[in-house]
Amino acid sequence: MRRVTRAACLLAAMLALSGCGLAAAPCRVGSAVLKIVPLIGHAAATPTDACADAIDG
Repeated sequence: MRRVTRAACLLAAMLALSGCGLAAAPCRVGSAVLKIVPLIGHAAATPTDACADAIDG
């Protein structure tokens, strides 16, 4: 059962990241990591958010 769940999650992730989503993934991950930083995280993540939006849109 665990293998089926893992395979289903992997398939869902692959479908979500197909096309432009795959190219924007590094920007999205970088943005999420930066947003963890207290006080300045959201401001520091603004350029990476813009990067991901430019790739997606």
